[in-house]
Amino acid sequence: MRAAFSETLVRLAKADPNVQLLTGDHGYALFDDFRKSCPAQYINAGIAEQNMVGMAAGLARAGFRPFVYGLSAFIPVRVVEQIKLDIAHDKLPVVLIGDGAGFVYSHLGTSHQSTEDIACTRAIPGLSVYSPADRFEVTACMELAYQSKAPVYLRMGKSDRGDVHAEAVQVKIGSLLQVKLGQVDEITFIATGSLVRTAIDIASAAYPDAAVWSTPFIKPIDSKQVSTICAQSLAVVVLEEHSILGGLGSVIAEIASEFSPVRILRIGVGDRFSHHCGTYEYLLKEHSLDRAAIEHRIRDFLTAI
Repeated sequence: MRAAFSETLVRLAKADPNVQLLTGDHGYALFDDFRKSCPAQYINAGIAEQNMVGMAAGLARAGFRPFVYGLSAFIPVRVVEQIKLDIAHDKLPVVLIGDGAGFVYSHLGTSHQSTEDIACTRAIPGLSVYSPADRFEVTACMELAYQSKAPVYLRMGKSDRGDVHAEAVQVKIGSLLQVKLGQVDEITFIATGSLVRTAIDIASAAYPDAAVWSTPFIKPIDSKQVSTICAQSLAVVVLEEHSILGGLGSVIAEIASEFSPVRILRIGVGDRFSHHCGTYEYLLKEHSLDRAAIEHRIRDFLTAI
């Protein structure tokens, strides 16, 4: 995913000299190609993320197209106020990249784990929220973010769980992408980011008639499409490496409650911090987001229906 992000950013910058990359002292190896190809379009703003967002707003007002990169614990969580007032309020065309979403920076503890970024950003007026699941969705989301000429937060998990698409995707902003066919009146999986791959694996093994949808766009999202999916489903399971409060599960539940009520199981991070540091796989297990724990929750949920 990160390679696809870097390649797409270099291509956009070569085609448009107004593209500017700002980084908060992160991503050195990731941006080797960018610095080599477009050295005049690269700004290391240092460990001063709030100031960096203000710089991006100023560049956007001057006609540039800033891409602001940082760990998602810092971009957007540390700079929510600056995003709200400096960028979103005036609808400036700034693309904010939050890398390492979820538990990827597991050993660095709670300060570097980001499980609330969707909740923080989706409530900001005028700010779109993208959450690609693989390299193909990253490329599509980057191109659409550039074309939109509006504020965008793009959430990117550093862990690469494998492709969910076999080839490049053509996607409309707000739409969900079906990554596994299913039958009407069966369980449906809706997932985003790193857990799309998990949803496909679980459905393929245990629920062959279940459909799986990837959600690269948290906001805007096609409410009519979501409503149709819910109306055709016996039950819906939503998976995300994010808090169950204010994330994709909340989005789907909000839409379903208004248009197509259906039983929904929200699988994500509970209302707590991590108790320990450890590997990425360890933290998924601690928060019951490993495959075995997810399968167990789904079985219990379906038994109760």
